[in-house]
Amino acid sequence: MIARPSPQQAVPSPGTNLMLAILPRRLRPFAVLARLDKPIGTWLLLWPGLWSVALAAPALPDMRLLALFAAGALVMRSAGCVYNDIVDRDFDARVARTRSRPIASGAIGVKTAILFLAVLLALGLVILLHLNTFAVIIGAASLALVFTYPFMKRITYWPQAFLGLTFNWGALLGWAAVEGALAWPAGLLYAGGIAWTLGYDTIYAHQDKEDDALIGVKSTALALGEKTKPWIHAFYLLAVAGFAAAGALADIAWPFYAGLGAASLLFMWQAATLKIDDARDCLAKFKLNFWVGAVLFAGIVGARAWG
Repeated sequence: MIARPSPQQAVPSPGTNLMLAILPRRLRPFAVLARLDKPIGTWLLLWPGLWSVALAAPALPDMRLLALFAAGALVMRSAGCVYNDIVDRDFDARVARTRSRPIASGAIGVKTAILFLAVLLALGLVILLHLNTFAVIIGAASLALVFTYPFMKRITYWPQAFLGLTFNWGALLGWAAVEGALAWPAGLLYAGGIAWTLGYDTIYAHQDKEDDALIGVKSTALALGEKTKPWIHAFYLLAVAGFAAAGALADIAWPFYAGLGAASLLFMWQAATLKIDDARDCLAKFKLNFWVGAVLFAGIVGARAWG
């Protein structure tokens, strides 16, 4: 059995992270709980919303909307992490990579975490209310996915698919925020994003597959096993197809396809060089998806600027 660390061991020392170094010591557990020291998750939640806002725009995207989506992604990703850690605290304490998380280690109590979650959700609501009424309804609907997701790993080997539904909701919300309605390009962007998440989160799940198998947590990493790499190719191919179809229906200019081509090369390299039994390589490949989001966003903005 994996030993549970003391609360004092639960928070990384300031020297390991610049963001933690500038915070007072008593606030560091909350920053770690909200994953503020690991921004890749916020970016992966944010990109689909930025893509959609830019794709729905007739010209350059509205900077106010981009800023609202950035703030919303930061707050709601933090809220999702807090909720996930409350629900998974017993599992987290038994997995090597997660046993030092603040709730699992006892650095933050469950009641305190619930209060912190309430504050984050209130901030999220304030941000959401700056959008149009239809977008507010679409945004509020995502909470059903947010609050259900942590339980999926208990009942299905495909929780990554459910994470895809949750993490790519911004593709629908972004379009709604611009247009006040939904359209096929948003749906296709959402579908492509789900396939993208299936790829990168399956890679991520390979870090924990041994501990997950021991404690009974399910994942696509366990379901696919040694067949993971061809499945990653398939997931990413579906993602490219969804993104391409969204761009075609949105009647977008050629720079979008240049961005999509760059994203496709990143997908191919990830899938071809992935080492599923090397946790460090899995994490590096997972983090590479920041650049997938960035080049695709640059392509969409470039296309809208082109006219």
